[in-house]
Amino acid sequence: MRAKAEIPKGGFNFDNYRRNVFLEKQGLGLPKAIKTGTTIIGIHFKDGIILGADTRSTNDTIVANKNCKKIHYLAPNMYCAGAGTAADTEQSNALISSQLELHRLATGRQSRVITAVAMLKQMLFRYQGHVSAALIIGGYDISGPSLYNVHPHGSSDKLPFVAMGSGSLAAMAILESRWTKDLERDDAIELAKDAIEAGIFNDLGSGSNVDINIIEKDKVEILKNYAKPNERAVKEQSYKYKRGATAYLKEYVREFIVTEGDAMDIS
Repeated sequence: MRAKAEIPKGGFNFDNYRRNVFLEKQGLGLPKAIKTGTTIIGIHFKDGIILGADTRSTNDTIVANKNCKKIHYLAPNMYCAGAGTAADTEQSNALISSQLELHRLATGRQSRVITAVAMLKQMLFRYQGHVSAALIIGGYDISGPSLYNVHPHGSSDKLPFVAMGSGSLAAMAILESRWTKDLERDDAIELAKDAIEAGIFNDLGSGSNVDINIIEKDKVEILKNYAKPNERAVKEQSYKYKRGATAYLKEYVREFIVTEGDAMDIS
């Protein structure tokens, strides 16, 4: 006999409540949000776009990498700075970069920045924020220099300057106080450096060096480790102690006799 189909009840579903309480009693706590750290910025200047980033990669409270790469290639005229989970930002950029390459081969035209932005925001929206990638896309195409940011949930903005990541508040303070329209190239580079350094010095998740990418018409310049504000200084004192500096109560010397057959082969 066919069972009668039950109509699902509306409202919230608490079926897993008892299971969750049981798991907590067994010592399995609720999942915690992952804390990530980065400072990335983008600046629109007179002749193009500048992207900047710090180089610290963290794993919880551990500095995992002191010189990681956070500005990724999208197209010959376009780069993307990423904050969030390193794997998510790298793989998202690699995926869109390959799609842009196929698009260029199919059309025979230069990639447009808005095309990359549309691809990225549609992909991130599909995953509803579970792909932890906060991105700043900068490039120079047929429409001129363009600067966009894309949030992990898929929203985006076109801006003259932008900062993202855990050090973005410190960086934005520098950008808002000093950015002006039609900045000269050298002034824009120094502004980008100072903004990233503000994040490095005021945010524990950001640190190490400053990377800068300058994107102009038909030209891209990559300045890896443009500034090193955290270089280790020379130690003022030596921690090498002379033999005999440490007192000991007794001395025991054991002699090892090595015969020809037991000698270690070092050939």
